[in-house]
Amino acid sequence: MRIRGSVAIDLGTVNTLIWVAGRGIVLDEPSAIAIDSSTGAIMAIGTAADALAEKEPQDINVIHPLRDGVIADLDATAEMLHGFLRKAGSSGGPLRANALVCVPSGATWVERRSVAAALETRRRYSVELIDEPVAAAAGAGLDLAAGAGGFIVDIGGGTTEVAAVAGWRVVRAESLRMAGNAMDAAIVNAVRSGLGLILSQRAARQLKVELGLSGGQDGWAEAVGLDAARRTPRLEKVPGELVAAALEPVVSAIGRTVQQVLSDIPAGLAEDVMRGKVRLTGGGALLPGLASRIESTAEISAVVTEDPLRCVVRGAALMVDARRGNDLRADKE
Repeated sequence: MRIRGSVAIDLGTVNTLIWVAGRGIVLDEPSAIAIDSSTGAIMAIGTAADALAEKEPQDINVIHPLRDGVIADLDATAEMLHGFLRKAGSSGGPLRANALVCVPSGATWVERRSVAAALETRRRYSVELIDEPVAAAAGAGLDLAAGAGGFIVDIGGGTTEVAAVAGWRVVRAESLRMAGNAMDAAIVNAVRSGLGLILSQRAARQLKVELGLSGGQDGWAEAVGLDAARRTPRLEKVPGELVAAALEPVVSAIGRTVQQVLSDIPAGLAEDVMRGKVRLTGGGALLPGLASRIESTAEISAVVTEDPLRCVVRGAALMVDARRGNDLRADKE
C-alpha cells in the first residue's frame, strides 16, 4: 500500500503549505531560506528566514528560491523543502510515499521537472504534479469528482491562474506571471516617486492589504520607510489613491486575462460557470475591491472563497484523500 505518509504541497512563491494524510495542514510558512554566505550553512528556513529579509544581516543571504510560481534556485528549493518536511514530521519512511505538488498551469516541462527533482532529492517520494487551478477549484468547493465545472481566478505571489476547469482537468487556462509580488513592487515604486519614501516589500504588502483598490476606511494608511533624500527612517501617511493607481496595471492585466479565458470556454461549461460564479482564491483574492472589479469585468458574480490562502492545498488534499479511498477499496477487493 502506497498511502503511508502521503503529502500535498502548495509550493508557492511567497508561502509553502504542507498537508499530511491523517493530520491535515501542518505547515504554512514563507518560502525562504537563510544561508551563511561565508560557510554555506543553512541558518534558518521559513518564518525565521523571512524575518531577516531586507534587513541585510552581515554574512547572511536570505533567498526566496521560487520566482513567478516556479523554481529559480533548485538547490535552495530542495534544502528548503527538506527542512519543511522535517518540520512537518513527514520523512517518507522506508516505504515510498506519495507527494502531490501544485504547479502553475503554464509551467513548462523543464519547470515541472525541476519541482519533482527538488522533492525527490534525498527523499523517498513518488511525486505527482497537479495544476494549481484544479486544486483551487476543488478547495473552493466544486465537486470535480462528479464532473462539475467552474471558473477560478487564483492570485498568488508570483502568478495569477485564470482557468475554467471540469472533472479534475483544466478546460481553458492562462497563467499570468503577474500577481501579488508585482503589486508590491508597483507600490514600492509609486511611493518612492510620489512621496520620496523607500519602502520594504513587507511595508508595501501591508499597504496593499489595508488600502487595495478601495482606499481603505480612512482613505490613507501609515507606513514607515527611509526618506529617499536623507536615508533616515520616516513615518508617512500614504494616500489610498496613490496605491490604487499603482495597482491598476496589474489589476487591468488580470481583468483582461479573465475576459480572454471566458471568451474561449465551451458552451457546455457556460451554465456551470454562471451558477458557480467566478471564484477568487489565493492571497491576492483578499485585495480590497478586487472581487467587485472582476465581477464588473466578467459580468458574472464573483466571490472570494473561504480561507483563500489555503484553498489550493485543501484541494490537493481532497485529491490525495480520494485516491487513498480508492487504494483502500482496491486492497479490500
